[in-house]
Amino acid sequence: MNSKPSAIPAPERLIPAAHRTFGPLSFALLAVGLGVVAGFGAFLLRMLIALVHNLIFLGRLSVHYDTSQHTPVGPWGSAVVLGPVVGALAVVFLVKNFAPEAKGHGVPEVMDAIYYGKSVIRPVVGAIKSVASAISIGSGGSVGREGPIVQIGAAFASWLGGFAGVSRWQRATLVAAGGGAGIAATFNTPIGGVLFAVEVLMHEVSVRTLVPVALSTATATYVGQRLFGNEPAFHVPPIHALTSAAVLPAYVVLGGLMAFVAVAFIRTLYATEDLFERTIPRHDYLRHAAGMLGIGVLIEVVMKLRGHYYVEGVGYATIADILEGNLTSVGFLLALCVLKLAMTSVTLGSGGSGGIFSPCLFMGATLGGAFGLALRALFPGIPFHPAAFALAGMAGLVASTTGAALTAIVMTFEMTLDYSVVLPMTLTVAVAHGLRRMLLPQNIYTMKLARRGHYMPEALQANAHLMHHIAEMKMSTAATVAPDVPSDSLTDRTAAAPAYLVLVDGPAIVGVVEREAVASHAAAPPSHDPLALLARHDFVVVSGDTTFFALIGKMNEAHSRLAVVLAAKAHEGGAPSVSGVVTRADVAEALVEGMDIFAD
Repeated sequence: MNSKPSAIPAPERLIPAAHRTFGPLSFALLAVGLGVVAGFGAFLLRMLIALVHNLIFLGRLSVHYDTSQHTPVGPWGSAVVLGPVVGALAVVFLVKNFAPEAKGHGVPEVMDAIYYGKSVIRPVVGAIKSVASAISIGSGGSVGREGPIVQIGAAFASWLGGFAGVSRWQRATLVAAGGGAGIAATFNTPIGGVLFAVEVLMHEVSVRTLVPVALSTATATYVGQRLFGNEPAFHVPPIHALTSAAVLPAYVVLGGLMAFVAVAFIRTLYATEDLFERTIPRHDYLRHAAGMLGIGVLIEVVMKLRGHYYVEGVGYATIADILEGNLTSVGFLLALCVLKLAMTSVTLGSGGSGGIFSPCLFMGATLGGAFGLALRALFPGIPFHPAAFALAGMAGLVASTTGAALTAIVMTFEMTLDYSVVLPMTLTVAVAHGLRRMLLPQNIYTMKLARRGHYMPEALQANAHLMHHIAEMKMSTAATVAPDVPSDSLTDRTAAAPAYLVLVDGPAIVGVVEREAVASHAAAPPSHDPLALLARHDFVVVSGDTTFFALIGKMNEAHSRLAVVLAAKAHEGGAPSVSGVVTRADVAEALVEGMDIFAD
């Protein structure tokens, strides 16, 4: 033969030039740059919301909007009910014509991109999501700004990863970092942003993924503090005596209530979406306009009856009233909770764009505050503090609705900086999250994806079997022979014969031949062809101390079906010693065996 197959190609030739793994330092710099953009993105989103809100409710051009203060009555009078309708028409136009992915609450689309779309998110999604959500929130829609900023940060991160040509795992990490950074900048919660990325978005938790996510969220928080100020989202009066044995059982009951409300919210949201699709099919403008007209009417009715637009937009002014003790009517707080649940479901179900985090905070605060007020009236001798129950309710409903339990605890603490409620809040979250999982396995994010047949992992599992060495796993037997040996000279066809023949030319492995292929080739008519003519070249060469995880990566990169496992390093110029051959079937069997630890 004039030429012989080359040994395994060098790894750098296996990875396309457009997709390389960045080193730790360069990848860290990308994460920091992403954090800067996420921080400014959160700032611009707030400005857009303020611009739309002030124009529709107050009839003026201004980007100043303090969400912790109630909006005064504007010049439009009762005609303000049409503001949400005008916003609805603009939202449908943007979503329908430019980015259908911008519809809804945003986070499920990011999860879908990470697990089902190779972390690819179109850049236009971020731009349209920011404008559409600003219009939805600013015109009175009952949604939050965290979903939009997650999708905006993730969309930029996806574009950045594609532009820089990072590897697939790094692009997924950047997308998760962009979402977490957006959360961190929006709420001034750097640790909460990291936990949100871990619990909701990240495909892997390790040093190589956590460090860039933490850098991105910390940077975004710093930028946000420079632009918004370093103040907690809510100011809470001092709360004492919350760890009394007589008080703590009440938080267990509150956790149970939050679980039932979370289930009701999740089911109502998607039932409302189905109802609008069924009753007003194929008419996107009419569907969303009809839904938002109802929202506008409810906003105006609440204003007429109680003097404030309590339920419009993010609702932070109402939450502030509850925490400061300005709302003390149990009946009114319960009514606000029900109204918010219905209005958020209608806003998103009819075609709006925005997040569900803020509505969960609102409903948790109203129901928790009402529960605390009721307990204080029933048991005046026990130190029940309504604000403490409101905070625990906020964390409990966020955790049970989104499935992000640690995020809910830490973010609620970071938004209030009141450490005294961490213990009862943790108790409420644990009960709420656990009971909701029993009642409804899917959270509000995964439910949307499950409805389209895309299921998310229920846990980030430690697959320790992937760290085992290849030498410990089952492999097919092999023997080394020269490539010019005639195929019909191999007469051993017993069961003990090696399954594969590894062709060795000096120190190089030049091919692999299946024993069955030799037998069938030599049978009829008899052939004196050398084994090199029957050789396969879709293989990689690895050592026995290579981990199972590394083996899978090497085989995927080389698009190989086989791996030749070396027993030991050959002496300089000597023939390699082979332990055996690992096939894709062997890999599949090892994966199945390794998953036994997670079986019921």
